Amino acid sequence: QAVKLEGGSKRVRVIESIVDAEIPVMGHLGLTPQSFHAMGGFKVQGKDLDAAKALVEDALALSAAGCFAIVLEGIPDVVAQLITESVPVPTIGIGASAACDGQVLVLEDMLGLSPRVPKFVKRFGDLGPSIERAIKDYAEEVRTRRFPGPENVYPMRKTKT
Repeated sequence: QAVKLEGGSKRVRVIESIVDAEIPVMGHLGLTPQSFHAMGGFKVQGKDLDAAKALVEDALALSAAGCFAIVLEGIPDVVAQLITESVPVPTIGIGASAACDGQVLVLEDMLGLSPRVPKFVKRFGDLGPSIERAIKDYAEEVRTRRFPGPENVYPMRKTKT
């Protein structure tokens, strides 16, 4: 088991305590979804020099506190590259460029199940319409009692007379 914890330097004490309890911690910097309201919504972070420097400092602090990896979300490519080159732990990008050591996307976004698609997402499928069709077909067969059919139920054993 592991914990992913959002936030930078202000989370160091918490991270150190969790790591001291022998629970692995993954850090998360940049656009942090659990606190997006405090950031003014889903906005790219680290776009100016001061904010970029703060992200690099936060990444160094998270690494020093014991994080085994750091998610970088919604930050400019040059900032992601600088962080990746600066920390000794892997960086995992989501909207942070190919400069990161690895990548992650939200499954619903990449499979075409989400109506809102962030700029950094590439849709690798459009499963929404086929899933919707399957759900409608299922509901119709249940309502008309065509499902479950004899092939979908378990019969009783025939007893000897």
